[in-house]
Amino acid sequence: MKQQFLFSFSFFIFFLFFYCTTTLAQSPAPAPGPAPPRGPTNVIKILKKAGQFKTFIRLLKSTQLDSNLNSQLGNTNNGLTIFAPSDSAFSSLKKRTLSSLTGQEMVELVQFHIVPTFISATQFDTVTNPLKTHAGSGGRFQLNVTTSGSSVNISTGLTNTTISDTVYTDDHLAIYKVDKVLLPLDIFTPKPPAPAPALATTKTKAETPDEEEDEVHKDTSGAFGGLWGQLQNGV
Repeated sequence: MKQQFLFSFSFFIFFLFFYCTTTLAQSPAPAPGPAPPRGPTNVIKILKKAGQFKTFIRLLKSTQLDSNLNSQLGNTNNGLTIFAPSDSAFSSLKKRTLSSLTGQEMVELVQFHIVPTFISATQFDTVTNPLKTHAGSGGRFQLNVTTSGSSVNISTGLTNTTISDTVYTDDHLAIYKVDKVLLPLDIFTPKPPAPAPALATTKTKAETPDEEEDEVHKDTSGAFGGLWGQLQNGV
């Protein structure tokens, strides 16, 4: 009797264990929840961590474009692509290249290095030239990209350089290192001279030489004639 009870109890424990294990194994996995919200992306922190971009960081801050970029990254689905010149790229510029710029031109120069869409390293051979930048597109703000194998060349009409490294990339922001400052035509070539104002073709009576000479001659001859008349009359 005791053995039968122990056998029954052991069978019950085994059945309970088997049932629980099978039920848990067959339970569907919980559905994945929504993706966590994207945290704020700080372009300056990324560039500082990478090093070699102190001058570009100063320009972003002085033009107040740093906060503008971070705001755009949080409020747009298009993303951003930044071509960041290294410190050596700025050092290789001729003297007074930057110091001669106005405040507005400096803003446009920095904006020229920013494309308002995300471009991954594998998408450069599919983009449409000229690329649109924050400074503008086409005409005197041309930014053209060509690829040859894994090499990506950038041309502005004044600058030819290549992407030398990927500083940072996710699915929303791409920062690429370039070894030359991208100089746009609109800022660094002379503007066409403004047309000269048309010269006035009409002259006033006093400004006409012949009439002016006639007036002098008339006055002189009148005065001389009166004096001559007085002499003739014995005055």
